[in-house]
Amino acid sequence: MTQPQDKLLLVDGYSLAFRAFYGYPLESFTTSTGQYTNAVYGFATLLLGTIRSEQPTHIGVAFDRSRTTFRTREYSEYKANRGATPPEFLGQVELIKEFLDALNISHIDVDDYEADDIIATWAHQGRLKDMEVLIASGDRDTFQLITDGVTVLYPGRNETQRMTPQAVEDKHGVPPRRYPELAALVGETSDNLPGVPGVGPKTAAKWLKEYDGLENLLRRADQVPGKAGESLRAHIDDVHRNRRLNHLLRDLNLPVDVSELTRGEVDMAAVNQLFDLLQFRALRARVSEIFEVRETEQVVHTTTAIETIEPGTLTSWLTSHASTSGAVDFLGQWGRGNWSVESVGIATGDNVGCVELSTLTQEDAQALAQWLANPDIEKTVHDIKAPLIALWERGWDLAGVTCDTQIAAYLANPDRRNLDLGSLSERYLGRTLTEENADDQPAFNFEVDSASQTAGIHARTIADISVPLNKEISDKGAADLCTQVELPLTRVLASMEYAGIGVDPSQLNNLHQQFDSAVIQAQSSAFEAIGHEINLSSPKQLQVVLFEELGMPKTRKTKSGHTTDAEALDHLLTTTGHPFLTHLMAHRDAIKLRQSVEGLIKATTAKDRIHTTYLQTAAATGRLSSQDPNLQNIPARTSAGNQIRTCFIPGPGYEALLTADYSQIEMRIMAHISGDEYLTAAFNAGQDFHTVMAGRVFGVDPDQVTPDQRSRVKAVNYGLAYGLSSFGLSNQLKITVGEANVLMESFFEHFGSVRDYLQSVVVEARHTGYTETILGRRRYLPDLESTNRTRREMAERMALNAPIQGTAADIIKVAMLELDSALKKAGLTSRMLLQVHDELIFEVGPGESETLEEIVRREMGQAAQLSVPLDVSVGIGPTWAGASHS
Repeated sequence: MTQPQDKLLLVDGYSLAFRAFYGYPLESFTTSTGQYTNAVYGFATLLLGTIRSEQPTHIGVAFDRSRTTFRTREYSEYKANRGATPPEFLGQVELIKEFLDALNISHIDVDDYEADDIIATWAHQGRLKDMEVLIASGDRDTFQLITDGVTVLYPGRNETQRMTPQAVEDKHGVPPRRYPELAALVGETSDNLPGVPGVGPKTAAKWLKEYDGLENLLRRADQVPGKAGESLRAHIDDVHRNRRLNHLLRDLNLPVDVSELTRGEVDMAAVNQLFDLLQFRALRARVSEIFEVRETEQVVHTTTAIETIEPGTLTSWLTSHASTSGAVDFLGQWGRGNWSVESVGIATGDNVGCVELSTLTQEDAQALAQWLANPDIEKTVHDIKAPLIALWERGWDLAGVTCDTQIAAYLANPDRRNLDLGSLSERYLGRTLTEENADDQPAFNFEVDSASQTAGIHARTIADISVPLNKEISDKGAADLCTQVELPLTRVLASMEYAGIGVDPSQLNNLHQQFDSAVIQAQSSAFEAIGHEINLSSPKQLQVVLFEELGMPKTRKTKSGHTTDAEALDHLLTTTGHPFLTHLMAHRDAIKLRQSVEGLIKATTAKDRIHTTYLQTAAATGRLSSQDPNLQNIPARTSAGNQIRTCFIPGPGYEALLTADYSQIEMRIMAHISGDEYLTAAFNAGQDFHTVMAGRVFGVDPDQVTPDQRSRVKAVNYGLAYGLSSFGLSNQLKITVGEANVLMESFFEHFGSVRDYLQSVVVEARHTGYTETILGRRRYLPDLESTNRTRREMAERMALNAPIQGTAADIIKVAMLELDSALKKAGLTSRMLLQVHDELIFEVGPGESETLEEIVRREMGQAAQLSVPLDVSVGIGPTWAGASHS
């Protein structure tokens, strides 16, 4: 018997194909040869999305063979109201079947029967084998098949509805087994089956419940009162006919049994050939991801002997095996301000060698250092920043890196997490990094007897993974972004992490005491406001105080009661103005500030420096993240944030800190990408952008714009770059959704090119499957085709946001690379310490402030060639806060 976890997906082929045909614009899906492809593309997208979300173990697709069936022979008017098939649809069904063949998904049609009968038979067979059955169909006749083990995925206006027994009864007033009886009474317009005149769904459901089913109702038809009863008796033959015709057969002799519907191996060559013909681009990656296809054999080595290089022989080993290239892995200790390399593994060709650095002779150590620093020897690594810093600690260097597999994997799939070496090995090579491999996974033939041998295993893995990864990023257009931006940036980031930034420990301790006092004071004031003490961090106790003792309006309901999150409390404070809420929110803010300072104190090293760690692979848009501690989340425009920034100071031998950031970079990018003449003119004229925009939106001269008008338009301006909806804007400005809609519509009336661009971004991303920055950074958004409205709308917002935020991230990364080069070329001791999104912080060497400022303005200003200038603001001062600029 089939295992209970088996899941059977049955698809009504024509239903899904017609849904795709009418759901995807015909004009957007035509090949250069004139072949319409919207039905094929939409069918493939919807099917792949369902497979991805439902993960079926078995799949079958049923088609109608012709319009003539046993039903039309009994009743010639059956479905006679359906018009001729659109000529643009003709031919696309055969292409859909080619697609299914390439995926190795069974599809059948049977003479004299409909697809629904095939589905009913397969569903019956599946339940006999204890399968969970899902039916993707827009035909309500399939509702009669619904049971606790059978669900119909029925297309709704905004998202697919999961029609379960309860869902059918809630919507139609009858259980699934009674639904065809209800349809027999009411009729089915789509099938051209007339029902009983004057009898609607509510009356039909009432009768079926009162008389316990259609058979009893018709037997006792003479007892049904009123005009409806008369109408029933006059059309009783029509009801009998309708019920015979809408009954689905469950015992057809099919050419394919349900047990043969197991998902098979995808023929990727056939998929590629078909997609080349249809000129589809984005769907290839989705097929590969969903079916975990490896187009070519990527397991380069499944058996490897790890050679522990004996002391005194490393020089000759490197000369013999690694004179031109090698994959390298480093094992050691990585910690805050403390890095060390203990062993190194090198894989090259069929050879893998490993050494523990503690065993190296002086000659071998010199040979290894020279090999690592040789730029002419190509090296492949994985997550190199920490090992690079550790090499610097030894006085060594690493050059010639042509691939970092972590960065390459990130660029190939920016939204994918688990970029550790083990996860990538399983995904790209189908093997684990341990000896405990599953029987169906290739494994290394090794016995690890030292840490250095583990480094060798990792090196071999890095080398093997780089083969498919380099091909993938090349196919996805990310190779240049990898080699010209992200790879060289790792070295810049490593130098910033290694340098750290100076802090004043006494200032931090004083600030911690100050915030601690603020916590205590806010707590005391909150207790006084309600007359007793509670745990202010307990949602349960807060719920009692807010909604029972104080009788405040109930907030959104959650599993643990009515929410007391920051957004809800802010709304309650606006609504009620109660002092308890004022003190409660002050208490929360003070705790956050105290925790932030505690984290900085713990991160301070003996040399009074803080070393953050930058993550290149965390944000799908390309933005850098900071952790341990996060120095990017210190508020820039609040009093508390300024107090914290005052604690950051130049270290010994440096005279000041310099900060530089891009002014309104997202909107400048918007102006460039959209080509809007008004946006472009405002920036090129050097005017206050938000004031100019507000003047146009509200129809006044710029000098008449009020602060409130400027603030509102500023929110719209930045909201556009982040995919903000009218609902989000209304929350931000504390206005109604209607007012927010009017504000956004007024904006778009004046900036039509922006509107056109934003609309085109989503359309293009839906067609290609990704968005792209001006440097070619892609973000793949398969949820643009999701049947779930929430996921789809989230993906649409990401599509609006990614090109703008991603381009801003690219620009500052390019600026960092150019600045690093320019500072070295100028021979300055000044150095770059931090990146906080659009802001860079430098430590200024003695007498170098003017030269540094000139270099910073120049290199940041020319990091990208836009149609508007990149405006750079610079400030110099004794602390991070003191170096702020307007």
